[in-house]
Amino acid sequence: QLQASGGGLVQAGGSLRLSCAASGRTFSSYVMGWFRQAPGKEREAVAGIRWSGSSTYIADSVKGRFTISRDNAQNTVTLQMNSLKPEDTAVYYCAAGGLRSSSWRDHTSYTYWGQGTQVTVSS
Repeated sequence: QLQASGGGLVQAGGSLRLSCAASGRTFSSYVMGWFRQAPGKEREAVAGIRWSGSSTYIADSVKGRFTISRDNAQNTVTLQMNSLKPEDTAVYYCAAGGLRSSSWRDHTSYTYWGQGTQVTVSS
């Protein structure tokens, strides 16, 4: 089970931190991903991280502004979002899947999904 939290309303240039708490099973060999979906748009991969090891993946659209990290002790994955822009407005989802790193952008490769959390960036 995945539980996403941390969304909200922020002005452009501000920051938000999203958390995804994992429970109920072991995700140690999985890739944890963050996706977002704006109204009328397709679901977009934002960032990913392997639960074990040090590999992280960041979409070009958020590179330099967003970072992803994990806390093994707390079983959480965090998406730190800085320098937010109005175009970052979307529902953000966390997901987990036993997939190859090269597939981290493919939302169909993920098995487990958390509920979405709304991020709204005002101009």
